[in-house]
Amino acid sequence: MGDSSTSKIKLYSFYRSSCACRVRIALNLKGIDYEYKAVNLFQGEQFSPDFLKLNPLGYVPVLVDGETTLADSFAILMYLEEKYPQYPLLPEDPNKRAINYQAANIVCSSIQPFQNLAVLKYIDENVGSGESIHWALTHINKGFAALEKLLAKYAGKYATGDEVFLADLFLAPQIQGSITRFNIDMTSYPLLLRVYKAYEELSAFQDAMPEKQPDAPKDIKGE
Repeated sequence: MGDSSTSKIKLYSFYRSSCACRVRIALNLKGIDYEYKAVNLFQGEQFSPDFLKLNPLGYVPVLVDGETTLADSFAILMYLEEKYPQYPLLPEDPNKRAINYQAANIVCSSIQPFQNLAVLKYIDENVGSGESIHWALTHINKGFAALEKLLAKYAGKYATGDEVFLADLFLAPQIQGSITRFNIDMTSYPLLLRVYKAYEELSAFQDAMPEKQPDAPKDIKGE
């Protein structure tokens, strides 16, 4: 393998993965060219022996940068932030930085894990068909209600002010997926809806959305 100064970064991704979307947004914001390596979660490609060598958990995203191989979107984003400082993802103010961490963790710890494919499949098979939707909506609404309150003091055009930071990278795909996959009613979350509309004006965000990915179905409509 060549070193990272000469080799293009590889991102193992699935078009509908909100975790992978976070990383795609970061790469776009930082202007980092990368090779998209599609992993079809619906067909179980994440459990292939070759992919499990990259991430034993069998999840996307995985980033390969020269000799460095990283899984987990949060770890990947922190790596990109430290190695590629152009377009900082974190504010300088320590309090505002901590709020970005907190908002990001609400999404990646208290919402997204409860709605991933493996969890929803398990609930439908072991609790009851269709129960997974109620489960997902319960956790999405709980998390969105918390975010709405948390960010009220800090939000500007975006989640924590008038510049895009880490929290926005987690919010954008989470809100997008909640609307398109779970038909969530965003009227109860006016702040989140407002910042989501602001993301629609940013090419770095829109180019990272599911429908723009090379492995997205041709008939996808903003899912």
